[in-house]
Amino acid sequence: GDANDYVAKGLSGGKVIIYPPKNSTFKAQNEIIAGNVCGYGATSGELYLSGCVSERFCVRNSGATSVVEGVGDHGCEYMTGGIVVILGEVGRNFAAGMSGGVAYVYNPNKTLELMCNLSMVDIDPMDIEAEKELHKFVSNHTKYTDSDIGNKILEGWDLEVKNFVKVMPKEIKMVLANIAKKKEIAKSTA
Repeated sequence: GDANDYVAKGLSGGKVIIYPPKNSTFKAQNEIIAGNVCGYGATSGELYLSGCVSERFCVRNSGATSVVEGVGDHGCEYMTGGIVVILGEVGRNFAAGMSGGVAYVYNPNKTLELMCNLSMVDIDPMDIEAEKELHKFVSNHTKYTDSDIGNKILEGWDLEVKNFVKVMPKEIKMVLANIAKKKEIAKSTA
């Protein structure tokens, strides 16, 4: 790819934006833009990659927001926080050991379930809050990279958003459900 391995390793603020040359004739979402282990151990900041990356994308991410157009094997492995948006296919063993954060995956071909390690995460449909958050990140990605796939998704948002799923750790979902339940009880007794 244009950027090789370890792009944004340890990212702790700021933005990293990578896109192909403006005069290129290929579709970025079908090509590799960066190598392995991009976003490894990132704690904050933003990463926008117009194209695909190789293996181990956002491993041990604990707080950065990352948008990419496809990932190789072991994406979001051991992720503990942050947000990852994938506007394309994922490789095998996706979300293995993912204990925090959330991943939004564009899944029109319905292949994610076969590639995802479901031992610690669930694949859920989008809710209204998730749709708002996702729209913001896809809009930012498109603004920064002029992504073809990003533009396509935004232009047909009402239909395309139905092709996204939310990947979230089971334990985090339980904690959030308990918090919501306690708030509801507090509201009803007040």
